[in-house]
Amino acid sequence: MTPRRTGTKPHVLFVCTRNQWRSPAAARLYANDQRIEVRSAGVSSASVHQVTSRDMTWADLVLVMEPMQSVRLAEMFWDIRLPPIECLEIQDDDTIEEDMLAELIREGTEARLMTRFGRTRADGIELKG
Repeated sequence: MTPRRTGTKPHVLFVCTRNQWRSPAAARLYANDQRIEVRSAGVSSASVHQVTSRDMTWADLVLVMEPMQSVRLAEMFWDIRLPPIECLEIQDDDTIEEDMLAELIREGTEARLMTRFGRTRADGIELKG
Protein backbone atom coordinates (compact mmCIF):
# COMPACT_ATOMS: atom_id res chain seq x y z
CA MET A 1 0.00 0.00 0.00
CA THR A 2 1.24 3.47 -0.81
CA PRO A 3 0.13 6.74 0.75
CA ARG A 4 -3.07 8.28 -0.58
CA ARG A 5 -0.96 11.27 -1.66
CA THR A 6 1.89 10.84 -4.07
CA GLY A 7 5.39 12.04 -3.26
CA THR A 8 4.90 12.22 0.50
CA LYS A 9 5.73 10.10 3.49
CA PRO A 10 2.89 7.94 4.82
CA HIS A 11 0.84 9.56 7.58
CA VAL A 12 0.25 7.41 10.66
CA LEU A 13 -2.34 8.37 13.27
CA PHE A 14 -1.97 6.73 16.70
CA VAL A 15 -5.25 6.55 18.64
CA CYS A 16 -6.08 5.60 22.21
CA THR A 17 -9.00 6.49 24.47
CA ARG A 18 -8.08 9.89 25.97
CA ASN A 19 -4.83 10.74 24.16
CA GLN A 20 -3.04 11.02 27.49
CA TRP A 21 -0.53 8.18 27.58
CA ARG A 22 -0.36 5.49 24.89
CA SER A 23 -0.97 7.39 21.64
CA PRO A 24 1.16 10.43 22.64
CA ALA A 25 3.95 8.02 23.64
CA ALA A 26 3.74 6.38 20.21
CA ALA A 27 3.83 9.75 18.45
CA ARG A 28 6.89 10.79 20.49
CA LEU A 29 8.68 7.53 19.64
CA TYR A 30 8.17 8.10 15.92
CA ALA A 31 8.43 11.90 15.83
CA ASN A 32 11.92 11.81 14.25
CA ASP A 33 11.33 8.79 12.03
CA GLN A 34 12.27 9.73 8.48
CA ARG A 35 9.87 7.17 6.98
CA ILE A 36 6.56 8.53 8.26
CA GLU A 37 4.72 11.53 9.66
CA VAL A 38 2.74 10.98 12.87
CA ARG A 39 -0.07 12.41 14.95
CA SER A 40 -1.95 11.18 18.01
CA ALA A 41 -5.54 11.53 19.15
CA GLY A 42 -8.17 9.98 21.40
CA VAL A 43 -11.73 8.78 20.82
CA SER A 44 -13.17 10.19 24.07
CA SER A 45 -14.69 13.65 24.30
CA ALA A 46 -12.41 14.04 27.34
CA SER A 47 -9.31 13.55 25.16
CA VAL A 48 -6.39 15.95 25.20
CA HIS A 49 -6.92 15.97 21.41
CA GLN A 50 -10.09 14.23 20.26
CA VAL A 51 -9.75 12.67 16.83
CA THR A 52 -11.36 14.75 14.06
CA SER A 53 -12.43 14.07 10.51
CA ARG A 54 -9.40 16.12 9.48
CA ASP A 55 -7.13 13.65 11.34
CA MET A 56 -8.87 10.72 9.66
CA THR A 57 -8.58 12.15 6.15
CA TRP A 58 -4.92 13.06 6.82
CA ALA A 59 -4.05 9.48 7.85
CA ASP A 60 -2.89 6.71 5.53
CA LEU A 61 -2.95 4.28 8.45
CA VAL A 62 -4.60 4.48 11.86
CA LEU A 63 -3.11 2.42 14.66
CA VAL A 64 -5.47 2.03 17.60
CA MET A 65 -4.40 0.61 20.93
CA GLU A 66 -7.53 -1.47 21.64
CA PRO A 67 -10.24 -3.06 19.43
CA MET A 68 -13.04 -0.91 20.87
CA GLN A 69 -11.30 2.18 19.48
CA SER A 70 -11.71 0.81 15.94
CA VAL A 71 -15.43 0.43 16.58
CA ARG A 72 -15.65 3.92 18.01
CA LEU A 73 -13.88 5.44 14.99
CA ALA A 74 -16.29 3.68 12.62
CA GLU A 75 -19.22 5.09 14.62
CA MET A 76 -17.77 8.59 14.77
CA PHE A 77 -16.81 8.79 11.09
CA TRP A 78 -19.43 6.66 9.36
CA ASP A 79 -19.83 9.31 6.67
CA ILE A 80 -16.24 9.47 5.37
CA ARG A 81 -13.91 7.00 3.68
CA LEU A 82 -11.73 5.69 6.47
CA PRO A 83 -8.08 4.77 6.07
CA PRO A 84 -7.01 1.27 7.13
CA ILE A 85 -7.36 0.84 10.90
CA GLU A 86 -5.26 -1.74 12.72
CA CYS A 87 -5.03 -2.62 16.39
CA LEU A 88 -1.78 -2.78 18.37
CA GLU A 89 -3.51 -4.65 21.24
CA ILE A 90 -2.02 -2.46 23.99
CA GLN A 91 -4.41 -2.27 26.93
CA ASP A 92 -4.85 0.79 29.13
CA ASP A 93 -2.84 -0.61 32.03
CA ASP A 94 -1.10 1.92 34.23
CA THR A 95 1.12 -0.83 35.65
CA ILE A 96 3.02 -1.10 32.32
CA GLU A 97 6.38 0.61 32.67
CA GLU A 98 7.27 3.25 30.10
CA ASP A 99 10.07 1.23 28.48
CA MET A 100 7.75 -1.79 28.15
CA LEU A 101 5.10 0.44 26.57
CA ALA A 102 7.69 1.74 24.10
CA GLU A 103 8.68 -1.81 23.18
CA LEU A 104 5.05 -2.85 22.64
CA ILE A 105 4.47 0.19 20.45
CA ARG A 106 7.63 -0.41 18.39
CA GLU A 107 6.90 -4.11 17.97
CA GLY A 108 3.38 -3.57 16.68
CA THR A 109 4.13 -0.48 14.63
CA GLU A 110 7.21 -1.86 12.87
CA ALA A 111 5.33 -4.95 11.69
CA ARG A 112 2.54 -2.80 10.28
CA LEU A 113 4.88 -0.32 8.60
CA MET A 114 6.60 -3.19 6.84
CA THR A 115 3.33 -4.81 5.79
CA ARG A 116 1.59 -1.62 4.69
CA PHE A 117 4.43 0.44 3.27
CA GLY A 118 7.42 -1.89 2.91
CA ARG A 119 9.48 0.29 5.24
CA THR A 120 11.85 -1.11 7.83
CA ARG A 121 13.88 0.48 10.63
CA ALA A 122 16.89 0.52 8.31
CA ASP A 123 14.97 2.93 6.07
CA GLY A 124 15.77 5.87 8.35
CA ILE A 125 14.27 5.46 11.76
CA GLU A 126 15.54 7.51 14.66
CA LEU A 127 13.53 6.42 17.67
CA LYS A 128 13.51 8.45 20.85
CA GLY A 129 13.22 6.80 24.20
